[in-house]
Amino acid sequence: MMADGASGLALAGAVLLGLVVGSFLNVVIHRLPRMLERRWAQEDALAAGRPVPDEAPFHLAFPPSTCPQCGHRLAPWENIPVLSWLLLRGRCSACRAPIPLHYPLVEIATGAWFGYAAWRWGLTPAGAAWAAFGATLLALAVIDWHTTLLPDDLTLPLTWAGLIASTLGWTGVALADALWGAVAGYLSLWIVYQVFKRLTGREGMGFGDFKLFAALGAWLGWQALIPVILLASISGAGVGIFMKFTGGLREGGYVPFGPFLALGGFAAVAGLTPSFWRALGLTL
Repeated sequence: MMADGASGLALAGAVLLGLVVGSFLNVVIHRLPRMLERRWAQEDALAAGRPVPDEAPFHLAFPPSTCPQCGHRLAPWENIPVLSWLLLRGRCSACRAPIPLHYPLVEIATGAWFGYAAWRWGLTPAGAAWAAFGATLLALAVIDWHTTLLPDDLTLPLTWAGLIASTLGWTGVALADALWGAVAGYLSLWIVYQVFKRLTGREGMGFGDFKLFAALGAWLGWQALIPVILLASISGAGVGIFMKFTGGLREGGYVPFGPFLALGGFAAVAGLTPSFWRALGLTL
């Protein structure tokens, strides 16, 4: 934990940094799937011998942020985390189109997670590592919920980062446990996928789920995989049943599993310390 004299200022700084990072995560969530679609279209064109479309550059840094409805370029004051959404009353200043609620929620969630990381691990490499873990996990959860994609651009670096952080002693997980966590995480869901496909002829989940579970194993160790998958399965089933009865299921009745794996991962990190539950007035 942080020293008492610096805890308040450090905690506030961590939360503010998390809000800024959350704003960047919104860019990643919005643009990365579109960047992948462009990449896949280019690869398909090359494989088929067709001309590659000549398109304007599009990546995380360019073009500047605009309203997806009217193309209005956002002014600096319209990019302030959370505050801009409140000042704009959740609508574009030009066309008055609604700004989705998930934008400020992602920023608030990231700020809260960074604050938790600073409270628990202090301003240390371990705190920075777990803050980055949570930010990446949150981005993956939201991307998967909206697009059913879990990009390799995020899941694979997250796995390697977990193994490296374990090696450096930042996660408190032995390297052997992290390594076998990654292996067991991937193989367990791959086996479930293969069995389900052979029995039903359908795919019950995507390969991104295997990779995300492997990343969680690398960060949390193999011992955490069963609690994570149980929480993910129960919460996913509950949400799926609720959406079915409320007519909220998307075409094909598919509910992305990534957000619930992420929920299990967050819960596992928080649940690793009894003091966290005591702070909430709960006991283990």
